[in-house]
Amino acid sequence: MIDRQSRYMELQAKLNRFATVTLEDMSGVKLMNRIDTKYLTSIEKLLRLLEMAHAEYMVQEIDNNSNLPYYTMYLDTDEHRMYVDHLRGKKFRKKIRVRRYESTMLSFLEIKSKNNKGRTKKKRIKCNIDEIEKYRDFISDHSPHNYHSLRRCIENRFNRITLVNRHMTERLTIDSCLRFHNLENGNKVILPDLAIIELKRGSNASSPVAQLLNRLQIRPSGFSKYCIGMALTDPLLRQNRFKPRLKSIARHTDIVKDYSVWPTECLSPITPPDTWPNSNTDKL
Repeated sequence: MIDRQSRYMELQAKLNRFATVTLEDMSGVKLMNRIDTKYLTSIEKLLRLLEMAHAEYMVQEIDNNSNLPYYTMYLDTDEHRMYVDHLRGKKFRKKIRVRRYESTMLSFLEIKSKNNKGRTKKKRIKCNIDEIEKYRDFISDHSPHNYHSLRRCIENRFNRITLVNRHMTERLTIDSCLRFHNLENGNKVILPDLAIIELKRGSNASSPVAQLLNRLQIRPSGFSKYCIGMALTDPLLRQNRFKPRLKSIARHTDIVKDYSVWPTECLSPITPPDTWPNSNTDKL
């Protein structure tokens, strides 16, 4: 049995070796138009990566915490148009979500666009998560979707470590203890031992951490939290394109699909399931 509490303490010890940066320091590394490269690995390999990276990178810290909780809720159409676009391999695609930074309680409505060059652009606006209808113009201005055609589909929570190189030209996010709650059917899934690493930079310039990942044999691997969450929690959806990714995930972590007690031995301290924000499957 994995002793996740001991592993969490080891993770904290490795993070304590990093120099720290504040949220204000990070304001110049927003990278709203960028190239994203994602990697999947186990928590065990993540610990090795952190050991190797502390000389080249700094860690973002807020209120003495560098492993910060996030909440995200995704919107899609009745036909799951954005999920299907990704499933079909469409190069130009959108994701619409509300993200809340639990450490500051700030929420943003975000529209992410992916183009055929592999670049990600993000538009966002500060919002009240309970009053999304106020931002209908923002949605129609930056996506092909009408506000009234959207519904709340799935929400997730995870913990995020953010590293930045000392030149402040690239950012590395590391997400762990990812858990999903499907708002359409009520299904929940936890991936307690998976680490999702995302390298975010303005160009394909050489990156120290990319070299470290290669040394650890951690290879680039696409991962959409929205699509993977939907595929894991809704067996009625087509998911043929995602099956290789789902098999890869299973090599790195248990996939906990049926539980009545929120597993407190998860890598990072988390919020019990009954405190998920109230959501419904009605159209917005």
